[in-house]
Amino acid sequence: MERPAVTLDNSDAVYDFYLDHQQNRRLARVAYQVLARRFRPRVRYADTARERLRALVYDERRLLIAVNHVSETDPYTLAATAWASPLRPIIGRTRVLAKDELFEDPKQRRRIEMMGSIPVFRGKNHGMRAVSAAGSRMMDVCAERMRRGDDLAVFPEGTCNDGDPRILQPVGSGIGHIALRARALGVDPALVVIGLHYGPAAGTLKSASVYVDVPEEPLPEKPIHMSRHVAEKLQAAVDRAVELY
Repeated sequence: MERPAVTLDNSDAVYDFYLDHQQNRRLARVAYQVLARRFRPRVRYADTARERLRALVYDERRLLIAVNHVSETDPYTLAATAWASPLRPIIGRTRVLAKDELFEDPKQRRRIEMMGSIPVFRGKNHGMRAVSAAGSRMMDVCAERMRRGDDLAVFPEGTCNDGDPRILQPVGSGIGHIALRARALGVDPALVVIGLHYGPAAGTLKSASVYVDVPEEPLPEKPIHMSRHVAEKLQAAVDRAVELY
């Protein structure tokens, strides 16, 4: 299928494409390894988190990964973390939500598609009413990809933190709605919360402190309860990432 232009008025074709798009897994693994060498995240775990995460991956349980959003390079830090952690086996079958602007430049689009990205049209850019239908379709695509065997990584704050990176921004309801729609398709994902911290003033964006909390299941059933739970757990993970920097 020909790559559609990633624009809001073309969102139906966009999500038809990303419903089935699959990157080259071998190339993705090479790229993630390169990113791990470049960004060198320092990954720490809560007690039993590493073992539990390894078991979930081995059992092929679907993962819903929530990460705080500090910098435009966070997806690369997350990719480096995946290579350096029990998440390595899911490289190449993990979808990552990314803002639509990142798909404008062809070269950058190829890079983020290689990482499994799915575009998100954000209300802050286009208006909440305008993105409503596209947002609903995006969540359906995410749920269906999970049903087909993919995992999903989300930056639930929805935008980079331009304030104090130690304090989480409000978490939207999208992650809860995705979990609800995945359940409707017979998927019961486990929540993996990851806190990132780059040091004072975002540091150099390398050697980030990364804290992985114990995966959780089952998850709250209502989207609003899910969002509140993610916000609480993610703030705690960020606190630990800051402490361990």
